[in-house]
Amino acid sequence: MTRFIHDEFSKDFIEALLEPYGAVKAPKRVATEVKQIDILFTPNVLQNPDLTALGLLGKFAQFPAIFEPFRNPAPEDDICDCIIKALEVKNALKRKAKPKKTARKTKAKPKTRVFKETAIPKLWVLTPTASDEILSKFKAEPDTNWAPGVYFVPEALRTGIVVIHQLPETPDTLWLRILGRDTVQTNGIDEFIALPDDNPFKQATLECLYNFKQNLELNKTEDAETELIMRLAPLYQQDRELAKQEGRAEGEQRLVLRQLNRRFGEIDASVAERIGLLSTEQVEALGEALLDFSVLTDLEAWLNQELQ
Repeated sequence: MTRFIHDEFSKDFIEALLEPYGAVKAPKRVATEVKQIDILFTPNVLQNPDLTALGLLGKFAQFPAIFEPFRNPAPEDDICDCIIKALEVKNALKRKAKPKKTARKTKAKPKTRVFKETAIPKLWVLTPTASDEILSKFKAEPDTNWAPGVYFVPEALRTGIVVIHQLPETPDTLWLRILGRDTVQTNGIDEFIALPDDNPFKQATLECLYNFKQNLELNKTEDAETELIMRLAPLYQQDRELAKQEGRAEGEQRLVLRQLNRRFGEIDASVAERIGLLSTEQVEALGEALLDFSVLTDLEAWLNQELQ
């Protein structure tokens, strides 16, 4: 269960940071098989300078990107699956590309499709650690134009492997190090706590981390989670203080809706409207309860009870 909670946090966190800059789809089903990518991001503006505020994560997001975060070191087979899914997305986009107009001739020729390379999402595999053996198997090599810890496989596969625990401890890598494990993650959280309240990503990150803490408290099964919960404890007061300025209920509702959309697919507008009627305390309770929902009718039953 705790692995699921960490995975959900990673997805919610990346979505919350990138949502202002483009379309975020998570999860995204590809091909005819039941395969889903974790996050597909399409920026509203290519090479948006505003993304530089997110450091290395913003650099990844300047062009269409697929993010596949892993709580534990990504196994070889899982990385292969990620690459396959990314290639399926590429092929699907090419099939949808508009045919290029050509001069009319007596004999019909196959239509050429217009497709820009910048429209092809690049895959970013986010893993806490990676062995030399794994990197060697994928022929993943560092690039001097990128931070240490960022490796690239052969160009045709459009894939980068980000080894989070190898990233330098700089403000530029903070948002990725929060997705790491153990000391790397807790140090990243400490650095985040020290950021000024006017940081543009403070509120969205607080919402994700506070929800993360609540879920860990409800479901912790490892001693290692106890220290992480203690590190997250100071966020409660910060969260409350910013809530006075920003309005906590709206932020909580956005977070819960993202989780529900991931769990059950696109939530019906009428259900979203009913969630909008909940008080702040009820939305927080829903954030805790949704981990136990297995089908959409569980959510509807919960809403019926709360809104009576």
